[in-house]
Amino acid sequence: MPSIEATESPEPQERPEEIKAVPVRRPGRWIAAAVVAVIAVSIIHSAATNPRFQWDIVGHYLFDPRILEGVRVTVELTVVAMIIGIAGGIVLAVMRLSPNRLVSGASWIYIWFFRGTPLLVQLVFWNYIGALYPRIDLGIPFGPAFIHANANTLLKPFLVCILGLGLNEAAYMSEIVRAGIISVDEGQTQAAASLGMGRLLTMRRIVLPQSMRVIIPPTGNETISMLKNTSLVSVIAYVDLFYSAQLIYSVNYRTIPLLIVVSIWYLAMTSVLYVGQYFIERHFDRGFTLADQVNLRSRWLAFRHMS
Repeated sequence: MPSIEATESPEPQERPEEIKAVPVRRPGRWIAAAVVAVIAVSIIHSAATNPRFQWDIVGHYLFDPRILEGVRVTVELTVVAMIIGIAGGIVLAVMRLSPNRLVSGASWIYIWFFRGTPLLVQLVFWNYIGALYPRIDLGIPFGPAFIHANANTLLKPFLVCILGLGLNEAAYMSEIVRAGIISVDEGQTQAAASLGMGRLLTMRRIVLPQSMRVIIPPTGNETISMLKNTSLVSVIAYVDLFYSAQLIYSVNYRTIPLLIVVSIWYLAMTSVLYVGQYFIERHFDRGFTLADQVNLRSRWLAFRHMS
């Protein structure tokens, strides 16, 4: 019977030493943070201790009735102009995407004109429109007119501001809406057409609701810009927030404190819009993956770069 050689048991191996993870040292970050902190503290200390800021005057005029009335007018202009801009932008975007070249061409010319001329010039132009058309007649083109009005009587300062701000905003909103419409997959439109839905019904029921995820963020930015652009109406002597402050400091010569008051109110109003934009975006992003959001945002940026 063959002998079976006993196998030697393997010697136990030594346990390797644990890896000691050493965090990466980034001294540049700490240096940058220290520099930023020093600058911020210096600015705050300078603003708090410099008597020329006249913080007591700022506090006195912060809730002055004339300033509060200017805040109300500014908010009113922003809301009405954005309603006109959004409604006009949707119409212009649909026209721009129309297969009819006359319709799309008319939309392109409108956008080209209002995006190509400064808003300040447009406001002044609307203010003096009565020099071109002293009388405004509404009726059948090349036919009888049913409504006759004096331009200077009809175009009150508020209406002039709304025309200037709203029509200009419509040109920018049209490009935002068009980008949102293009971001929706064409298969959605084809599926709707196969079900017998018309183009306008498809746009209202299928395309526009899905494009809101792309439209909302830049629309929020446009609203914030509109709030600040309302200060341009002071050039036609309409009493908004900025012009209210101008009227006050033209009498008491407290220019810097009143400009600080105006800045505080603009910052407060834009902060409210920032918060509102955040919640609206979160509402429309429900059930939408991060990859989808990144994909649509990248398509929007690419479209914006091309335009």
